[in-house]
Amino acid sequence: MTQSPATPLPAPKERRRLREDQSLTQAEMATRLGVSRATVRSWETGRTTPRGRKREAYVRLLTAEPTHTPAEVNARQQETAPELVGAGAGPASAHKARPADSRERSTGDGESRESALPESSLTPAQAFDALYAFCAPALVRQTYLLTGRRELARESVERAFQLAWHRWPEVAVDPDPAGWVRATAYEYALSPWHRLRPRYRHPEAPPAGAADRALLDVLLDLPPVYRRTLVLYDGVGLGLPETAAETEASTPAAANRVLHAREAVAARLPELAVPEELHWRLAELASSERLRAAKPRTVRWYGERRAQQWTRAAIAFTVLLIGVTALTLRTAPDHYEAPLSPPETIHGLPPRAAPGPLSGAEVKLRAKLKSQTVSGPERLIPEFR
Repeated sequence: MTQSPATPLPAPKERRRLREDQSLTQAEMATRLGVSRATVRSWETGRTTPRGRKREAYVRLLTAEPTHTPAEVNARQQETAPELVGAGAGPASAHKARPADSRERSTGDGESRESALPESSLTPAQAFDALYAFCAPALVRQTYLLTGRRELARESVERAFQLAWHRWPEVAVDPDPAGWVRATAYEYALSPWHRLRPRYRHPEAPPAGAADRALLDVLLDLPPVYRRTLVLYDGVGLGLPETAAETEASTPAAANRVLHAREAVAARLPELAVPEELHWRLAELASSERLRAAKPRTVRWYGERRAQQWTRAAIAFTVLLIGVTALTLRTAPDHYEAPLSPPETIHGLPPRAAPGPLSGAEVKLRAKLKSQTVSGPERLIPEFR
C-alpha cells in the first residue's frame, strides 16, 4: 500500500536501463504489472513512484534475470496468489503485528491481482470467481472504512460484483477489472440515498477498541470525497494519478484532498500525523472487524436472479402498455362527430303570457277562430265527452 522501506527501488534512470536489459517495452511492462503505459513512463521519469504491491512487483521484474521466460514470470506471479487470497481470511494476524506485508494485505484490494491470474483459458464463471476471491475480502474492509457499517459494506461489494457479472463482457476486457469493481462498490456505498432506508437510519455498534472508534469517527466526519481519496491513497496504496482518475478529479485536486484529509485526522489524532502511521492504523482498523464476503457462486446466482426479475418486470410492463394501447384504440371514436351548436337568443317573438284573464285582442281572436269552419284536416277540435 505505502512504499515499504524493505523494498529498495532503483533510481529513475536505472529503472529504464533495467527494463531495457530485460528486453521489455513499456507496454509489456505495463501489461505484466496491470497498469497503463503512462504509469510506467511516469515511474521511469521519476514523476511518480510505485507503492505497495505494485512497487514489489515492479522491483522483482526489474531485478529479475534476463533469462526468465514469460512462462516463468507467470508461474512466479501465480505463487503469490495463495498469499493474496489469504489476505482476506486472516484479519486477526494483521491486527497483532505491524510488518509491511501484513499492512499490504489488510486494506489493499490487490489491484495487481489480476496480473497474478494464470493466462490459461477460463470460462466466464471461473474468471469471475477468481476475481471475486482475490478482491472481495479486502474490498469489504475498504468499504467499511468509507461507511462505518458492516452490512452496507458487504452489500456494496456484492452489488458491485453482481453488476460486474451482468456486464462481464465489458469487465473482462477492462485493463483493471479490480479497479472497475472497486469504483462501483465505492459509488454504491457512498450513495446519499441509503440514509432514507429504514435499516440504515440507526448507527451500528462501533468498534470495540477506543483507538479504532476514534479513528472511525474522524473518517466519518470527513466529506465523502475526501474520505474516499484518503482511503484510496493512504489505505489502498494507489498512486496519486490513479487516485485522481478514480475519483474523477485532477491530480492537484486529489493531492489537496489528501493533504486536507491528513490535516483533519492529525488535528484530532496527533499521533497519526505521520503518513506511515496513518496507513498502518487504517489497515489495523479495517482488519479489526471480521468482515466476510459471500461465496462467489452465491453472488452470481443472486445477480442472475435479479436480472431475471428485472427482465420479467420489463416484459410485464411492456405487455401492460400494449394492452392499454389496444384498449384505447378499440374504444376510441372512429368517425367525426360534429359538436352541438351553442344556444342563441331568438328575437321578434312575443313574450310568454302569464296565466290570467284574456286581453281584448285575445278575446277577439278566440271568437274569430270559433266562427270559422271546423271541417277539414287544417284544424283539430278536441272531442268533449
